[in-house]
Amino acid sequence: MKKPVKAAGHEHDHRHCVEDALSAAEKLCAEKELRFTRLRRRVLELVWSSHKPVGAYALLDELRNEDLGSAPPTVYRALDFLIENGLIHRIERMNAFVGCSHPGETHRGFFVICSDCGNAEELPSDGLAETILASAHRRGFAARDMTLEVTGVCADCRRAN
Repeated sequence: MKKPVKAAGHEHDHRHCVEDALSAAEKLCAEKELRFTRLRRRVLELVWSSHKPVGAYALLDELRNEDLGSAPPTVYRALDFLIENGLIHRIERMNAFVGCSHPGETHRGFFVICSDCGNAEELPSDGLAETILASAHRRGFAARDMTLEVTGVCADCRRAN
C-alpha cells in the first residue's frame, strides 16, 4: 500500500480511504443483492489508491499486471457498475475516475481539481445544484445529470509556491 499522502490540506494515512471505500461497497452490494466481484473490488481499490483521478487505461495496465483483465470492455463494465451504484464519479474533463466521498447516498456535489498536483476533491454543493436545476427548469430544460468541475490550485500547492 502507498505511504500517507497529502490531500485536503493535511497528512493522512490513505489506507483508511481505501478500506472505508471497500467496506461501504461491500455493505451497499449486500443490501442491494449485487455481486461485488473480485474485479469490481480491485478497480474500486485502484481508483481509491490516491486522490488523483485515474484513467481507464491506467487501470487496465495495472489489472493486466495482476492477471485480472486484459480487455477495455472488462474495465469499463466494472467502472460503469461502480458509477451506477454511487461508488465512484467520472471527471469528464480528464476522462478519469475518482472515488465518491458519499458512497451509495443520493447527493450532488462538485469537484475542485488542482492543476499543479492533480488531486481532486469532492465538495458538497450547498444549494449550487438546486440553483442550476431551477435555472435550467425556468428555460424549459429538464436536467438529468450534472458534474461541475472547478480547476485551480489547491492550498498545499499554493503554499509550496
